[in-house]
Amino acid sequence: MPIRVSNLRLPLAEPPDSLPAHVARVLGISASAIGRLRILRLSLDSRHADALRHVYSVEVETSEDASLLARLHERNRNQEVRIEEYAETPFIMPAPGAQPLASPPVIVGSGPAGLAAGYFLAQAGYCPVVLERGKRVRDRIHDVRAFDSGGPLDPESNYLFGEGGAGTFSDGKLTCRNSGPDVYRILELFAECKGKPSILYENHPHLGSNRLPAVVKAMRQRIEQAGGTVRFGVRVEDLDIADGRLQGLATSSGYVPAQVVILATGHSARDVYRMLVKRSVPLAPKPFQLGVRIEQPQEAVNRVHYGGRSLEQLLGPADYSLTVRGPRTLFTFCMCAGGHIIPSVSEPGYFCTNGMSLSGRGSPYANSGLMVTIEPSEFGGDDILAGMRLQEMYEQKAFELGGSYACPVQRAADFLAGRKSADLPAASYPRELVSAPMEEIVPRQVIAALHHGLPILDRRWHGAFLRDAILVGPEARGSAPLRIVRGDTTRETPGITGLYPAGEGAGYAGGIVSAAVDGLRTARAIIERYAPVRSMRK
Repeated sequence: MPIRVSNLRLPLAEPPDSLPAHVARVLGISASAIGRLRILRLSLDSRHADALRHVYSVEVETSEDASLLARLHERNRNQEVRIEEYAETPFIMPAPGAQPLASPPVIVGSGPAGLAAGYFLAQAGYCPVVLERGKRVRDRIHDVRAFDSGGPLDPESNYLFGEGGAGTFSDGKLTCRNSGPDVYRILELFAECKGKPSILYENHPHLGSNRLPAVVKAMRQRIEQAGGTVRFGVRVEDLDIADGRLQGLATSSGYVPAQVVILATGHSARDVYRMLVKRSVPLAPKPFQLGVRIEQPQEAVNRVHYGGRSLEQLLGPADYSLTVRGPRTLFTFCMCAGGHIIPSVSEPGYFCTNGMSLSGRGSPYANSGLMVTIEPSEFGGDDILAGMRLQEMYEQKAFELGGSYACPVQRAADFLAGRKSADLPAASYPRELVSAPMEEIVPRQVIAALHHGLPILDRRWHGAFLRDAILVGPEARGSAPLRIVRGDTTRETPGITGLYPAGEGAGYAGGIVSAAVDGLRTARAIIERYAPVRSMRK
């Protein structure tokens, strides 16, 4: 009988292999009666710095009879540990549909949404073709390193474009607001593809940008082994639509016939948005996040969270998630403990920042986005691309201030005092730094929120939040400023049979896991409708 034991608190020094003995003790049964045991969730209780505890939730099967649960319920009525019968919702893929396809499904983009969709379609026998404008991850790493060292930008192979999408060079956070069998199956897939098993149960799972390339490559290889094809250096330039039905794609490498296309291009593919407007594909504006990035010494963050205790070796660098409510809510985003600020750019003449970290989080710096939400009413009008143009305007200003992808920087104290920084400290950004006022590179809404929120955050940290902190910007690629319209059930764009927008670029996801889940669910909708194409030769 499967049982869930929740809120089991153990000292940090207790190894995971001691769990069966502790679970047996809680259940009041012999350790020999414990069968399969699986960790469902692991978090840290840090409310008391002198008594840190790991908090476990586990699924366990025992050889005891069904009366065990009733006895335990009565015995543990007033206990902190919760014990209950556990039945997990199974992960299910549908039976294939009957509608035939004249050509394999095509997936545009190999980010999390595209790779997940490609994997599940390939496993079901649909022989998908994945088109990626950038390079395979091995070559992409070389191009990114060359750019970090001061080399020229490659518009098709950079921090945003190439195998794995923008998520390949990110902090590698695998958190997701939702849960359930689809989310768990995606985490399983990442773990199977050279990820680490602990991402299945950690409260804040993290891989790091040094692990992500191997995961991305392994997912692509699984697609190919199951009959799919992945083509690199192929940029989609137009849609061929006739009588409301998709016929194919015009690409930089020639025409590709396609009845079914998953458009998973990511929200930095601005040329795709422009193409969709020309083709009258229905789009809708949506709120998006814009702001700056703050960088502090990681040691300062550790001391705020760990106090005088040196827990870094045991718990790793400390992170944070903060919000200040007011006339405009200011919130931290994509906090990178032990991380690096990176040039998140894909087009010449524009500049934008982001953060990333390696799996060991060994940098002496911590950085995080400081964001506000910009509503469509603030940038709208009749131009559906107004939000994107707002992003571009400030990214262009930032580039003009520095040139050659130097990063605009201002000390936090100087920003609040309204003065330009006369000198700049060392920072994690790989290229040059240039002193510049943040007022010139982000909208007034962001400036107002920072002036209101930064002093409040600093008071919460007793002066440690802004001490030695710098602001860099802009941070403009946190989310898509528009949504490609699709049906809630069909996941297909109304009026265009065969077009399936998916992932962050379509406006339906907000991170690696949520984008991959969106790709999975889009693949499921296609499988339900169409017949496999196992016998096709590509």
